[in-house]
Amino acid sequence: MASSRELFLTYLGQTSPAPMLLEIESASGVFLTDISGRKYFDLISGVSVSNTGHNNPQIIDAVKSQAEKHMHLMVYGEFIQAPQVNLANKLCSLLPDPLNSVYYVNSGSEAIEGAVKLARRHTRRHQTISFRNAYHGSTAGALSLCGNEDFKNSFRPLTPGGYIAEMNQDASIEAISEKTACVVIEPVQAEAGIVIPNTEFMKTLRHRCNQTGTLLIFDEIQTGFGRTGKLFAMEHFNVVPDIVCFAKAFGGGMPLGAFVANRLVMNSFMTDPVLGHITTFGGHPVSCAAAMASLNIVVSEKLADRAAKTEILFRELLIHPSIKEIRGLGLLLAVELGSSEKVQQFIRKGLENGIVSDWFIFHDTAFRIAPPLNISDDEVHIACRLVLKTLDDIS
Repeated sequence: MASSRELFLTYLGQTSPAPMLLEIESASGVFLTDISGRKYFDLISGVSVSNTGHNNPQIIDAVKSQAEKHMHLMVYGEFIQAPQVNLANKLCSLLPDPLNSVYYVNSGSEAIEGAVKLARRHTRRHQTISFRNAYHGSTAGALSLCGNEDFKNSFRPLTPGGYIAEMNQDASIEAISEKTACVVIEPVQAEAGIVIPNTEFMKTLRHRCNQTGTLLIFDEIQTGFGRTGKLFAMEHFNVVPDIVCFAKAFGGGMPLGAFVANRLVMNSFMTDPVLGHITTFGGHPVSCAAAMASLNIVVSEKLADRAAKTEILFRELLIHPSIKEIRGLGLLLAVELGSSEKVQQFIRKGLENGIVSDWFIFHDTAFRIAPPLNISDDEVHIACRLVLKTLDDIS
């Protein structure tokens, strides 16, 4: 009989020639457990998804409770469903004005697609501006915003009208004009290896968008819900976008995304044409129930504050000759080794030592540290000892 590994390699579409090939049977808190019973520290949270830890009992209870009531009922936007409206109400209460209208989707790529489509519909313009080494998703429209030509060249032609700007450069501000529908930016660039815009640049960007009638879109798909030490990364800059996109941690481990705008902007989708943007499973009630439970945990347990404090502990403990620099905010950190070969060695040896890490799509000389936000101090100490041991092993 074929093993699960053989079936995985035979029947599942692959994303790379060298997947990790861990066969995980269960997960709890910051730990993954494979079929042999061996535990691994999850230092990446499934890439910024499991902010409240794996198998959180409050989320499990919410999922079970909603599944017993009903699952899918109707395509999005027709029936009044309590999990959707309660979550939207809670989310908008935590966001700054004028972000008060939520459109649910299933993923980050879909959130970006919907946000850009909304911006083009509302402004009646087509030009988009995004940034060098930005990653906004892999669907055709989202990929068009990608700031790395090597990553998207094989899939051309893509959506026209895109301009790739440079972070923290005056020329990028000057490129925004009355022809620009939207500027899409990550308040912290993740797959670029953690690049943080400076505050003055972000404020000037907001001002220029106001001047030209351009919509400013924040991609908070990786940064949202406490990951950077604030509930939303936009708070670090005191800048409010016209549209913000969420996914990953939003669903509490279930597939869910959203883009949030002002009601007047969002209403552009209602007509010309009617049903011009629709989704079957967006805002699935079980996913919304999980998201509500997760959001309540993040807020009530002050996990954003916890992330900010835990960042300091990681920085204090991760001292090693191989580490050139640690970049990031909260628990979205890049540990720079200066060598892609060393990073790959670290990831492979790390699995042997019981830690799961990863590299960045557009920056392969650093590895990622982004554990669940409720990781304890004791767990941080143990994880850091394993990281340092792994660095010693490959030195």
